[in-house]
Amino acid sequence: MHGGCNTEAMTQAETTSDTATTAPATAPPERRYGITVPFDGVTMPEHRRWYEDLLRLGYTDVWSAETDGLDGFTPLALAAAWTPQLQLGVAIIPAYTRGPALLAQSVAAMAEAAPGHFTFGLGTSSDVIVSKWNDVPFEEPYKRVRDTIAFLRSALSGEKVTMAYDTFEVQGFRLARPVEQVPPIFLAALRPGMLRLAGSAADGVIINWLSANDVATVTPELRADIPVAARIFVIPSEDADMARAIGRRMITAYLNVGVYAEFHRWLGRADALGPMWDLWKAGDRKGALAAIPDEVVDDLIVHGSYAECRDHVARYVENGVDIPVLAVLPFGVDLAEAVEGLAPR
Repeated sequence: MHGGCNTEAMTQAETTSDTATTAPATAPPERRYGITVPFDGVTMPEHRRWYEDLLRLGYTDVWSAETDGLDGFTPLALAAAWTPQLQLGVAIIPAYTRGPALLAQSVAAMAEAAPGHFTFGLGTSSDVIVSKWNDVPFEEPYKRVRDTIAFLRSALSGEKVTMAYDTFEVQGFRLARPVEQVPPIFLAALRPGMLRLAGSAADGVIINWLSANDVATVTPELRADIPVAARIFVIPSEDADMARAIGRRMITAYLNVGVYAEFHRWLGRADALGPMWDLWKAGDRKGALAAIPDEVVDDLIVHGSYAECRDHVARYVENGVDIPVLAVLPFGVDLAEAVEGLAPR
């Protein structure tokens, strides 16, 4: 979920008071247990066996993403055909990289392929993915996701949409194939402004790059009944030095992005991560890696034995995550063994 894992709107935009389409109240969410797909090193045709194994092992969900690999919908479409019992989600699709009508068509197609089993995750993504890779201006991210949710609610309900939103305009669009079961829309969010937008306009929220204890800081910004999905990075290895070395590289890759840096300042890590940020800005990459404290890596990257990893994931759930979605990094261990070892007990 590098870059595309749902970066936050700018601080000024976050604090803007906007009238958004209010999401209906939802029933208390069921407990679920997910994993990130597609698996690295496994071709898409080979995933059928893996999806079947996930069901056997007790996973309820598979969640894709859309960054620099495959698109976010195709792996889920195959899962819908091969293993319709699985819950499917995407975390996330950027609000900018498809036009509004095409985005509605893609969501409608997945809703038809997996009726009642698909969750659509929307986020701002990042300026790298939106502007540098797709040549689309990365402007007013808070308003863009707010407007996209409002448009999708109208379009997926079968309305003919003619509307000038703040960030785009649609003239006379109506889906030719009505959506019988409109999927829930989850919004990727980090700091309070976007978290509150998720609570008012979306059906759920997607969080990532936070510790189990950080969940207790995030959830008070949400309404009590909103489902929370979290992507959790897992290195199932008892080689702590190796896991921390990999974790440090991941942390520098993500947390030097401005929105993630601000997120962790808000979470209270300014002192712990300040030396890393300063050294990275000065061009001292090696020094920046070394400056990250072990305890920060241990908080943000789940590692250890399979039992220790499962217990760590369980702490996220205890603190308010309803859908933990593992992003498994099987360094030093076979992927199939890792998937089985991390399965819910």
